[in-house]
Amino acid sequence: MGTRTRKRAAVDQRQYSVEAEWTDADLALLEKLRQAEAVLPEDAPRALLSIRLSVLTDETTSPVRQELDLRILARERGCRVVGVASDLNVSATKVPPWRRKQLGDWLNNRSPEFDELLFWKLDRFVRRLSDLSTMIEWSLKRGKNLVSKNDSLDLTTTAGKIMVTIIGGIAEIEAANTSTRVTSLWDYAKTQKEWIIGKPAYGYVTAEDDSGKPVLAIDPDARMALHWARRMALRGRSAQFMVRCLKRSGLMSRGLTVTTLHRRLRNPALLGYRVEEEKQGGQRRSKAILGKDGRPIKVAPQIFTEEEFETLGTALDKRKKKQPPRRVGGATQFLGILLCAECKTNMTVKITNNEFGTYHYLRCRNCKSGGLGAPNPQQVYERVVEDVLKVLGDFPVQVRQYAEGAEVRREIKRLQESISLYMKELEPGGRYTKTRFTKEQAEATLDKLIGELEAIDPETAKDRWVNVHGGKTFREHWQEDGIDAMAADLYRVGIRCEVTRTKVARARAPKVHLRLLIPKDVRQRLVIREDDFAEAF
Repeated sequence: MGTRTRKRAAVDQRQYSVEAEWTDADLALLEKLRQAEAVLPEDAPRALLSIRLSVLTDETTSPVRQELDLRILARERGCRVVGVASDLNVSATKVPPWRRKQLGDWLNNRSPEFDELLFWKLDRFVRRLSDLSTMIEWSLKRGKNLVSKNDSLDLTTTAGKIMVTIIGGIAEIEAANTSTRVTSLWDYAKTQKEWIIGKPAYGYVTAEDDSGKPVLAIDPDARMALHWARRMALRGRSAQFMVRCLKRSGLMSRGLTVTTLHRRLRNPALLGYRVEEEKQGGQRRSKAILGKDGRPIKVAPQIFTEEEFETLGTALDKRKKKQPPRRVGGATQFLGILLCAECKTNMTVKITNNEFGTYHYLRCRNCKSGGLGAPNPQQVYERVVEDVLKVLGDFPVQVRQYAEGAEVRREIKRLQESISLYMKELEPGGRYTKTRFTKEQAEATLDKLIGELEAIDPETAKDRWVNVHGGKTFREHWQEDGIDAMAADLYRVGIRCEVTRTKVARARAPKVHLRLLIPKDVRQRLVIREDDFAEAF
């Protein structure tokens, strides 16, 4: 039976271009709406538009239509649009608003820049009741409003808050029903001999038979690579050698690793079986799914025979190394911070056992044989700590906090109204001009009010982020919380340390040189940003 390969890669699926969707009529309407915004007063409410789309179909509302509808809504509410957070190909069920690329940046870092968050429909915004509750709580805390174009939702009213919760519950039920249907489909597909859904294992591609049904076919290039790797394994060649050759030949991707190659070579799917993944001790393994008769379910032609697969596994086992168990938290401190100066990969601790004892030393990943081994990793850690404390130890620990300017704005408004009143009554014929005493008292009060108004920093009238000093330096913080806290802070702000190992004549251990790589804006990066949504997980 003939088969036709089916192209299911992402690049071959229907691509969506927002720019291509804008028609001349849409652009004309957009320009008209922007002109209407230009005449709004400076203190007009600021609106952020949230646009989301998981999959574009004929039934979905395009991002262009969502944006235009929301701009019209903003005009009706007298709001100025300050930004559009457009997150396409994003599932509202899987990704909450604060984790989306564009909307998440506005919520976590740019919240002082808007007053209202407008979205087209509730299910375009969230599909989980817990996510909706989190957003309502956040909005009330930050003084923001949530408004839907196609649902009667407005957080400024009690009825609106109740309606949001009810509709959010319905959205969560719909999402749960969808999840149940998908789970049921996967459970059914795993028991069938026909290929129904899923991503094929390495070595196979989806195809169609003469009747149009989906089937699995062998990928010729992958088959060539797998059989070559098997021959190399039988000859005793290392997996690292195979990875280098396969990447150089282009038969496997440039991101291929030894672990990935081992997982592919040991996958029972190469026998044509349906498999599922299981995790044992942190390792990912694939195992064959058994049918009702207790035998593996076959869904594809074999790449290896059973004899070839067994001899391959035996060959791989011969070169398998028995590593000592890792300590809790991992064997390497400052992981992701210590980098090899030559290959720029992470330095990790290798442990070797022999008849003379156990040895720990630092190695990199891409240098030949891991580069020169740097013994005594603890000494390296101590030098890193010393260098970091010398450069950053006296920096103050600052926490970014959200400061609202509503109270200051009210005070400014009160002062301006009082000043206007006194100025009016001090004009000829005003009540403060009837006697010299009342005039002098009113002028003194007016000067005082003007002085109070001038003393107010205009920046404090804005919603903004402020950095608050907690009274500690980073030296004190790290002394209290330990090296793990220091490592976490260094990794967070992008500080790295290059390790150079130089051969020393007539010496077994190399000379180790460390160089800290510190970003220019390290002081700003060190500011601790509290996560408003951390409790949502």
